[in-house]
Amino acid sequence: MTSDPQDSQPRARLQLSVLRDVVIVATLVVLGLYAGAAFLIPLTMALLVNVLIMALSDRVIALTRAPIWLANLAGVTVVLAGLFMIMYILGSQATQFARSINTYESQFDGAVNRITGLVGNDVTSFIRDNLISIDMSYVARLLLGSATSLLNQFFLISLYVAFLMAERLAFRHKIQLAAGNPQLGADLASVLDAISSSLQRYVGVKTFISLITATISYSVFRVLGLEYAETWAVLTFALNFIPSIGSIIAVIFPAMIALVQFDTIGPFLVIVLGCGTLQFVIGNFLDPAMLGRSLNMSTFLVILALTFWTTVWGLIGAFLSVPLTVCILIIFSHIPALRPIAILMSLDGRLGEDNRSAQRQL
Repeated sequence: MTSDPQDSQPRARLQLSVLRDVVIVATLVVLGLYAGAAFLIPLTMALLVNVLIMALSDRVIALTRAPIWLANLAGVTVVLAGLFMIMYILGSQATQFARSINTYESQFDGAVNRITGLVGNDVTSFIRDNLISIDMSYVARLLLGSATSLLNQFFLISLYVAFLMAERLAFRHKIQLAAGNPQLGADLASVLDAISSSLQRYVGVKTFISLITATISYSVFRVLGLEYAETWAVLTFALNFIPSIGSIIAVIFPAMIALVQFDTIGPFLVIVLGCGTLQFVIGNFLDPAMLGRSLNMSTFLVILALTFWTTVWGLIGAFLSVPLTVCILIIFSHIPALRPIAILMSLDGRLGEDNRSAQRQL
């Protein structure tokens, strides 16, 4: 039995129309993300901070059986105080480091000469030809400028977090009322529960692992007498949230400063080998063991998401790339028309126990 050509033509036109609409909507979304970055970035940061507070408060309740209000207060105090300390350290030392970067540039030739015997003349010439032209002042402003900007927006983020925590209990009830249909309300609540559970696990585990890495690295920096040890420790903590390349950058910058600051190559090797081994062990053994396969995201998707969010939102987008992509993956997995895309985004085609626990479809 052959298909009627007259029936296939309208179907083809319909598919082209759907494809056109998808491309238009996707383009408008990307433009909206880029144009609304000044508003969306603090809001997104506040949502992730709120997730971390909920994870901490739930853990306090599980361990101490404290009242909800006391656990929430403890979570808010610990998280916001830690966030303020991170931003204050980076913001206070940013100007001082940017001013002294010219001193490091003038000492760069001597540092390159010290590693000639270690790596050979060919590698040394390559380093001199390619790195000497880098504007280190621009690099310093690029890396630390975002932290200074976040310090200025700290109170806005805190205000968002306060209102989010105040409406935490009432939000689920409002979702039910807004849905109108009890089944639809249950489906929306299921999606939100899956997103909250995955984000709490990811943010909580990554925060704990990054804190361990930063603490050990800070101890190494202090023993060596590395300048701006607090800044490099905070950057180590923050950069571990950037997938794949974050841990590498967290070792490169303090190692380069050690190479320039000290007259011997010993501290440079200690940071490269010691902190590099630490990052390798944690990134390849501890991190997967604690996170497991709960996120189940394709490795290629992680790199693609990192590139996309960095292009749209800059350095902050790199930090937020995995949490935002996790949200998109979970939402797609609960929408029948987009579920095939979620399967392609996953690591092995399975969408996880959290997604399968809610089999209702929107």
